[in-house]
Amino acid sequence: MSLDATQLTAMSQQQLDELFRDGGVERVPTGDADGTAIVQPGSWLSHLTATLIHLLIWQGKVFDARGEGLRNKITPLRVRAIRANVYKEKSWFDGKECIVLDYSRTSLVAHWIRDEIREVSPGRFLGIVYWGKKKLVNFFLVFPT
Repeated sequence: MSLDATQLTAMSQQQLDELFRDGGVERVPTGDADGTAIVQPGSWLSHLTATLIHLLIWQGKVFDARGEGLRNKITPLRVRAIRANVYKEKSWFDGKECIVLDYSRTSLVAHWIRDEIREVSPGRFLGIVYWGKKKLVNFFLVFPT
């Protein structure tokens, strides 16, 4: 089943949590992924908020060819900035393996941020953003097939 951003923004937080729990970590992604922020999932504001964030703030992530680092695409110009290290580790969410996007040693702006991702359908990754240890929002990454 191929998921899209519209489907995920319509899901409840409980559904997103279950989808993340069931996701896989067989491979660390590489390449340019289109991103969607998922704020207030399942509400009428979720899709609108995702669209505004995508247009003005954050458009996705570009993972290096070795799968060891990334840069976020930010601003309407899609500037590649805000680096993170990428590696596999146990999730803060459920203790199972996930792919961690760690900003603590690479970014002054986002050093308190940790993202966790799992593949939820081919080339599609669901993520959780943590501020410190507090779960903030979800996001969705789509890699070209």
